[in-house]
Amino acid sequence: MPDVLSLLLRGIRQLGLTTTWDSITYQMRQRWYQARFARNRLPTPPARSDYLRPGHVTSHTRQGQTVIVTCANGSYALTILAPNLIRVHFQPTNQLPNQPPSYSIAKPDADWPPCDLDIVETETTVEVRTSRLVCRVAKTSGVLAFLDLEGNVVNEDEAGAGYHPAGHVICHKRIQPDEHFYGLGERTCRLDRRGRRYGMWNTDPQTYQLDRDPIHLCIPVLLGLHSQGRQGYGIFFDNTFRGRFDLGASRAEVASFGAEGGELCYYFIYGPALSTVVERYTELTGRMMLPPLWTLGYHQSRWSYYPEARVRKLAADFREAHHVPGDCIHLDIHYMDGYRCFTWDSKRFPDPAGLIADLHKQGFKVIVIIDPGIKADRRYWVCESGLEQDVFCKYPDGKTLPSTGSGQRFKGPVWPGNCYFPDFTSPRVRAWWGDLYKALTDVGVDGVWNDMNEPAVFGPLGTTFPDFVRHDLEGRGGDHVEAHNIYGMQMARATVEGLMRLRPEERPVCITRSGWAGVQRYAMSWTGDNESNWGQLWLTMPMVMNLGLCGLANTGPDIGGFSGFATGELFTRWLQMGVFLPFLRAHTALHSPDQEPWSWGEPYLSINRRYIELRYRLLPYLYTAFWQCAQTGLPIVRPLLLAFQDDTATHTLDDQFLCGDAFLIAPAIEEGATRRSAYLPAGVWYDFWTDEPFRGPAHIEVEAPLERLPLFVRAGSVVPMTPPMQYVGERPVDRLTLHIYPGDGEGQLYEDDGHTWAFQDGDYRLTRFTLSTNGAPPSRLDLHRQTEGRYEPGYCGFEIVIHGVNRLPRTATADGEPIERCELDSSGHAIRLHVGLFKRLAIKWA
Repeated sequence: MPDVLSLLLRGIRQLGLTTTWDSITYQMRQRWYQARFARNRLPTPPARSDYLRPGHVTSHTRQGQTVIVTCANGSYALTILAPNLIRVHFQPTNQLPNQPPSYSIAKPDADWPPCDLDIVETETTVEVRTSRLVCRVAKTSGVLAFLDLEGNVVNEDEAGAGYHPAGHVICHKRIQPDEHFYGLGERTCRLDRRGRRYGMWNTDPQTYQLDRDPIHLCIPVLLGLHSQGRQGYGIFFDNTFRGRFDLGASRAEVASFGAEGGELCYYFIYGPALSTVVERYTELTGRMMLPPLWTLGYHQSRWSYYPEARVRKLAADFREAHHVPGDCIHLDIHYMDGYRCFTWDSKRFPDPAGLIADLHKQGFKVIVIIDPGIKADRRYWVCESGLEQDVFCKYPDGKTLPSTGSGQRFKGPVWPGNCYFPDFTSPRVRAWWGDLYKALTDVGVDGVWNDMNEPAVFGPLGTTFPDFVRHDLEGRGGDHVEAHNIYGMQMARATVEGLMRLRPEERPVCITRSGWAGVQRYAMSWTGDNESNWGQLWLTMPMVMNLGLCGLANTGPDIGGFSGFATGELFTRWLQMGVFLPFLRAHTALHSPDQEPWSWGEPYLSINRRYIELRYRLLPYLYTAFWQCAQTGLPIVRPLLLAFQDDTATHTLDDQFLCGDAFLIAPAIEEGATRRSAYLPAGVWYDFWTDEPFRGPAHIEVEAPLERLPLFVRAGSVVPMTPPMQYVGERPVDRLTLHIYPGDGEGQLYEDDGHTWAFQDGDYRLTRFTLSTNGAPPSRLDLHRQTEGRYEPGYCGFEIVIHGVNRLPRTATADGEPIERCELDSSGHAIRLHVGLFKRLAIKWA
């Protein structure tokens, strides 16, 4: 009883008496609706033996790029979209499947060029062959196997596809003895997913701990790796109903995936390199838009910065008191009038346009939070407009099931109290929602932070809409059990499409808490409401790495932790790691102590400032990694296995990561640590701080005092850097610095104006570097530079820093002309040269 009373008092403190009461009575209302409208739902998932399996093959035929394999109890449609990409669609009829259009697919069938395929029938199998892959159907059972061209098993069914009369679908696969699994979106567990069950139902856990599942952002794509790293593949289960993946939890040798409704439709993607799988998956589901450059800077947030005077003081603390770089201030729900979206509290923020204009003059951008819940209040203009336009989700009408949702509007309690919720699965509603952002863009808001869009309502943990609430689903109609998982993604879509209409010249900025496969086309994300502890500092790495493997590369944690109280040491260690993560934002909860880079005084302030300055120095390198991700889908932050797949030591390594092609980061993740063990894969790696070379593969002990992040650079890298600034674009850059780490390699530098779409018309510059040396330390170094695109960055030359050498060269030329200015770096283990816009550098020490 004391726990219940404590929970009630906490709710009243955070939500207020009215909203707390709405949350309590909501449960009572839903029980009444449940009794009236709920469909017959199985109390537990069906047993294995209850599913109808394909049975023996009776015939097969080809229709274009699709091979129809008819079985005793259903049929497969095997569609060859690319030599390494096959869609498998099973249904318990003998007709060609007619699945509704997918919210996840960015490249429809018609956009894939035809590829060669052969059908080979043997006594026991029907085989569909491409130039990369074989899909084999066993005639006696209808189970599938995918093989490479040498006949090695890549992936194979165990019991295979299954259908239950209640609508459930499932597929059982064999697990290879040394198989590892990755992906599935945002999960609070280790990098390797094997041995666990995972729910596919976006859920607000309020806060989370290790192994809490599911949470905010599920993505039903699974990557498998086995045979000592020689075989890698992906399975994308394109089904939005409440689902599950079981990766050896029920039976150690069997994996399964399934859902409570919809179609058994999945895409099989063959590598064998997992990098190839990620590239193909993101070609299928879309890649992120290139974000504005300023979003790569440091973001400061909390629940909440208010009133206006506090926001102004925060800006002054950055620029004047502490001289810490920063680009963006986030405003949480307290900027609103009674938590009503698209409004401002006139007492706390009497002049939002004036405030934002002043922040812009100081170099700050402003992002504001927007939730989907619209307060049920006819005096509130957004609610009135929504009622007039009939945009809110509804209960069934009670007369016909299924119905179009012409009954009473669904209401659920969130921050303002009882709210209506837009149906983002309707194009008309998405257009209405997008236009609402004019109220924010007109006062200068730069970006939007979509929260609470699992969707979440207040009540017991995980509370959301009832399953039977109706949605438009692009005009065909359906229940929330089908629409739930794509609700947050479609909210982000509506947001981005609206921002693009309102500011067509500017790249939109949307951050979303929830999403689904394909959300990367619209938004960046963060890893939800984490906790301030050392375990969650470590957890950041497998979470961000796996999201990147699922296509959602632009993400990061709440630096320092959202819930709880960070120490200065914990915040600093988290910030050091965060410098190399795509989204760098500090955020903390209501009633928590301040959590800014200076909040713990010295020595933390100086260390934090130094690392944020490093982030700004690295922006040319990071922006290039973002551009590469937008082009190929390969994530900015990568598990080591993505680049070193043949090294089995990397297959479960989740306390280190790669950032782009050059950097390996091995953060200190234990309180009081002054050293840690790090694993370096094959090749030569330079210590970023000392330039000491190490040859891998090797486990090494590395110094890690508070002021030092264990950081290594791959030999053969060319790392572009800029002088540190207080914010992006603070001043022009005269010279770019190129940090060269001797070895053989290639690199890129991508540049454009950083905020418009002009790059799509050729207004960009892509520089390609080719580096060759003859040893470490080298006696000869050649660097070639080639450019394309018409963008002019504005700098007139380069400072070249060659690391790992301690003597001046005998000769140094740029395009055949002697380099006049060449000096030994103050560190004693690098040299510096100043050159113009060269095409070739040639340097000799002997």
